[in-house]
Amino acid sequence: SASIVFTILWITFIYCPIAHWVWGGGWMGEMGALDFAGGNVVHINAGVAALVAALVLGKRKGYPGTPMPPHNLMFTMIGAGMLWVGWFGFNAGSELAADGTAGMAMAVTQVATATAALAWMFAEWFSHGKPTTLGIASGAIAGLVAITPASGFVGPMGAIAIGTASGVLCFFSATKLKRALGYDDSLDAFGVHGMCGIWGALATGLFANPAINEAGRGLFYGNPKQLWIQIVSILATAIFTAVGTLVVVY
Repeated sequence: SASIVFTILWITFIYCPIAHWVWGGGWMGEMGALDFAGGNVVHINAGVAALVAALVLGKRKGYPGTPMPPHNLMFTMIGAGMLWVGWFGFNAGSELAADGTAGMAMAVTQVATATAALAWMFAEWFSHGKPTTLGIASGAIAGLVAITPASGFVGPMGAIAIGTASGVLCFFSATKLKRALGYDDSLDAFGVHGMCGIWGALATGLFANPAINEAGRGLFYGNPKQLWIQIVSILATAIFTAVGTLVVVY
């Protein structure tokens, strides 16, 4: 019952306002914040909310001393594969048309995800001495998250840069940062969705290419103001979500 009530309140009072700010004619959209498919609206929003909820609820019994890997790796890989395929509709479908922008959004989603899966794999291999399929799946999700806000604005080279950084960043945030700060985020919602959502929103301000979509021009294409706009949108989303989620949780 608590989960149902939380979901209704959170969607209504946290998710919907941010969706309006970005896509519904709100102040972020008018300011020029770029979020093609939900970096702010979905991933930073949910990632920060997950961190707040994890801090309030506390740690699971036995954490971190007891190993708690996924109980069924096959199901994990099936789920990651379903997400990977479904994300093409998530990103390319956000164009709401079957055109070149949608095609490029689909292409860069594939490129960034594959790159991030490899980046996580090599980071894990270097850090832990061996790669794992769970790590590859986690890296793929990191890449999907990071490319989401940028998918309609960047080309393949931008996607490679975004994917590489997201795989390494989220590996360390999900393994090192979580243990260093001592919170128990059981599904790494903040470590993957939150951190890669933040990186993806920042990267959009860096790599947005007007040749791909004339609506976006990032720092590397002569518009440093776009990066500042992205930073403001990230901070506003994180602060609103953190405070609002804390109220809803209590």
